[in-house]
Amino acid sequence: MYKFFACLLALLLCNACNYQKERKWFPLFNGNNLDGFHIYNHGKVPSKWKVVNMTLLCDPSSDGIFGDLITDQEYENFELEFDWMVKKGGNSGIFINVKEDSSYAATFATGLEMQLLDNANAEERHQVDSTHWAGCLYSVDCLSSNSRPEPHGQWNIARIIQDKGIVSFYLNDKLTFKADINSPAFLEKVAHSNMKNYPAFNSFKKGKIAFQNHTDSVGFRNIRIKKL
Repeated sequence: MYKFFACLLALLLCNACNYQKERKWFPLFNGNNLDGFHIYNHGKVPSKWKVVNMTLLCDPSSDGIFGDLITDQEYENFELEFDWMVKKGGNSGIFINVKEDSSYAATFATGLEMQLLDNANAEERHQVDSTHWAGCLYSVDCLSSNSRPEPHGQWNIARIIQDKGIVSFYLNDKLTFKADINSPAFLEKVAHSNMKNYPAFNSFKKGKIAFQNHTDSVGFRNIRIKKL
């Protein structure tokens, strides 16, 4: 009987260790190079994306092609954390659940975008639409009162959580979006948004993570992910 309980305890401890290992934080960006990433629908080619001082930078003035930087791997249930910064009037985004396929011309055709924006100096079309503000699910929904990005040139902290269809965005520790992306209420919001023009939007419940090249300078650092 003692041996039985000892074996049972060992098994429970082993399962607990494996569970904790699965939930461990891992760097999505190693701070040294673009290993683990490529350009959407183009593969590993020279692009506007560079690594400078452990920061992932999109420099529109540099050599290489324009394009969104996308992970080699797909992710389903996860927590993603990162810092981001744009210059005055800067605009970018980060996408989840992206399906990479030549039949989709852009990451936004399938993926959900957390908007990254200098709200105060953005184009008027972004300023007048609160679903275009920083931290929002672009063009669909936002807790706009919590969209309070730091002034341009300063770092923001962002977090994206996807767990069994529940997606949450946080900007500087404030919740800016949360929804069950499979619910009728959310699908109705999409149907009344500009994203209705992209039939495959929100079709995939897992996919790649993409960093947007929006022709503006943008920087990312401290990018890490935890599988849930």
